[in-house]
Amino acid sequence: MTQPRSASERVLATIRLVRPTNSVMMGLAVIIGEVAVLGNVPPFYEMVAGFLVSFFLTTSSMAMNDYVDLEIDMINQPSRPLPSGAIPKQVALYLAGLTGFLGILAAVPFDWGATALAIVTFAMSTLYNLYGKRTGFWGNLMVSYCVAVPFLFGGIMVMQKVNATSLTFFLLAFLANAGREVTKGIADMEGDRVRAIKTVALVRGARSAAFLSALLYLIPAAISPLPYVSGQLGNAYLALIIPVDLGFVYSSYLITKNYEQSTALRVKTQVRYWMLLGLLAFFFGGLLR
Repeated sequence: MTQPRSASERVLATIRLVRPTNSVMMGLAVIIGEVAVLGNVPPFYEMVAGFLVSFFLTTSSMAMNDYVDLEIDMINQPSRPLPSGAIPKQVALYLAGLTGFLGILAAVPFDWGATALAIVTFAMSTLYNLYGKRTGFWGNLMVSYCVAVPFLFGGIMVMQKVNATSLTFFLLAFLANAGREVTKGIADMEGDRVRAIKTVALVRGARSAAFLSALLYLIPAAISPLPYVSGQLGNAYLALIIPVDLGFVYSSYLITKNYEQSTALRVKTQVRYWMLLGLLAFFFGGLLR
């Protein structure tokens, strides 16, 4: 393993370790949740604080992930910062602890619920990285919670409570991501078998995993009109959520018709786009209420 020759190389390796794009996206999801719940652009400090909570907690999870997966990455991704020796293993552990603390600290000035939620989220992501990955469907639910929780943060940051709008968004994101995780299990069966990960696809078979993932896509499609019907969000939300729902229905059809690896890979990619479009629906639905 080669060591970096300069401080700048170590800094770049650390940035690669934490995958900042993921952290930025999760931070922005909190701001989208704030806008959707409030129906307006929140005060600047609330946007910044909400962003930082999710950004740092996601950074912590990314660093812990690479720390735990070092042996696997030495085989599958030897160019990653830790297996390549670009930075020491201990750096990832220290960074996970520091950024986790900063994420919790950023929530302290707000309602106690925000701090409690940050602590629970940090604990959940740590447990997932240490133990949850190998548990299959339970691990899918744990990571889906971490993906969906920014919408709860958004509601608490601007309203000091979890209301119907933020809870609905949380459920939509949670279920859709859980379906995507089950679909990934079909696509990754060979590697998961070697790593003894008890995915639905390996325990129950690809067909059962396909129908479960389809169900997890269809439930969000069925309940997504509720914010519009209840008057929480307006026409902009409806116009954007309809293609999202149609997309989930189409992906459900594909994965149940043909649950081969190639189809699972295709559906996994599709669902990411439906979820991103769903974010836009939440944002503009709240802003143009």
